[in-house]
Amino acid sequence: MALTLRSSVSFFNKASFKSSSSHEVSAKVFFPKSNQKPKSKNNSNMIGLRAKCCMQEPHVMRSNNDEKIHAPLLVSHNTTNEIEDCSKKVPVFVMLPLETVTMGGKLNKPRAMKASLMALKSAGVEGVMVDAWWGLVEKDEPLKYHWDPYVELVEMVHKHGLKLQVVMSFHQCGGNVGDSCSIPLPPWVLEEIRKNPDAVYTDRSGRRNPEYISLGCDSIPVLRGRTPLQVYSDYMRSFHDKFRDYLGSVIIEIQVGLGPCGELRYPSYPESNGTWSFPGIGEFQCYDKYMRASLEASAEAIGKKEWGKGGPHDSGNYKQYPEETEFFRREGTWNSEYGEFFLNWYSSKLLQHGEIILVSAKGIFQGSGVKLSAKVAGIHWHYNTRSHAPELTAGYYNTRFRDGYVPIARMLAKHGVVFNFTCMEMKDTEQPEHGNCSPEGLVRQVKAAALKAGAELAGENALERYDESAYGQVLSTSRSHGLASFTYLRMNKRLFEGENWRRFVEFVKSMSEGGRRGRLPYDDSNGTQVYVGHINNYEQEEVSLV
Repeated sequence: MALTLRSSVSFFNKASFKSSSSHEVSAKVFFPKSNQKPKSKNNSNMIGLRAKCCMQEPHVMRSNNDEKIHAPLLVSHNTTNEIEDCSKKVPVFVMLPLETVTMGGKLNKPRAMKASLMALKSAGVEGVMVDAWWGLVEKDEPLKYHWDPYVELVEMVHKHGLKLQVVMSFHQCGGNVGDSCSIPLPPWVLEEIRKNPDAVYTDRSGRRNPEYISLGCDSIPVLRGRTPLQVYSDYMRSFHDKFRDYLGSVIIEIQVGLGPCGELRYPSYPESNGTWSFPGIGEFQCYDKYMRASLEASAEAIGKKEWGKGGPHDSGNYKQYPEETEFFRREGTWNSEYGEFFLNWYSSKLLQHGEIILVSAKGIFQGSGVKLSAKVAGIHWHYNTRSHAPELTAGYYNTRFRDGYVPIARMLAKHGVVFNFTCMEMKDTEQPEHGNCSPEGLVRQVKAAALKAGAELAGENALERYDESAYGQVLSTSRSHGLASFTYLRMNKRLFEGENWRRFVEFVKSMSEGGRRGRLPYDDSNGTQVYVGHINNYEQEEVSLV
């Protein structure tokens, strides 16, 4: 079968082809195999932080703005600066499927992948992103790494003239919104967890979460004689050594996983087994013995031993709303001396965890020409309340009276890290009223924090979206604050469907022009059909996109 794509953007010089009508051009596109080696590395050691969040499905409803949040820093630009910002090209990347590499350690559907990469290249996409799953690469035994399917993918991406962002995915896949497959942590790691359940995050009721190793034991040798920090460093060093010839030329960004879903946060809102549902406040994850010991020591250090016996007893459960709890309600104990102590400790532990791993990654990849990246979650529900409860349980000390994103942005800026955030496609009016959501307000606050800290900002969409409204929102954000890059979630069959593909190609073109087009066209009056095939031993082998 063949992959046929329609777009309002012409990828070829129309004079080179004879059109069957005044409005359509057909062409066969061939991508011959290239033996060219990767270009020389650039010695920049810029580092980036990426963000992604698992969210609910969008709803078109009136937003609730009864209570005003703290005012973020507003930045004004003169006309000249606006023109300069609009002229900046924003490169677009596309996330590959989560199951790009199979549980058996093979590249999944390589023929379909080739066709997809050709299509993305023809659309003007800068590159793609792929997860390098810890549970697949170091699956068999400690320090034994299986990079072969990723080598195949890197060479394929290079052949098609694209760039690659690689995620160091130290978390499990499965149990969250958007997870289409299950990839657990390595079996030998799960065996150590069975021996020592406190090695993973634990909530107040004792529920263990196997998504990610608890940061409480970062420096404790709980993984067969190695600490989690050592395991992460060894993994990244192995990747660096294996792909050193492609770093900075083909592989231009390394996204460092820092928590569940790869995000710098606690697993406070797990969807697996119905534990949490939107727009619940989530729960604090500080009840494994290592986190409890840290809390106890911090409380004793300030002469408040009674504060170190555990997290807040009145913070409710995963599915509750802020006003249903004593801790998070409008005048709750989150705003007391105790609340300030606990939330400072909880958020500081998370920030330290992220910084230690990023510093380690920086040492490994410095001079290779790649950016480092990580994720920060876009938790926009109950944003219009005073306590911002879901952000607090996730580890972001952000309330009506305190900006929780400036400390994160300053840490990233300190190490030259790009702050990549999500929700870029979401509008307040799409959210359910009962959720007190404000993704637009959250994005504005994060943009202001990045600007104040001097950190670059990049973005992603939170949900799979193919509509003009979502693309227009991203373009608007890009114009108001020049994004370093944008990563689109995600490559699948729906993306390549006629109207979806047309809108996506137009969006990529608009981003390449600095986001100058505020609204995408409704019609495709001058369409182009692209027939994608590839050459194999000088014979065309048609491939279907799966």
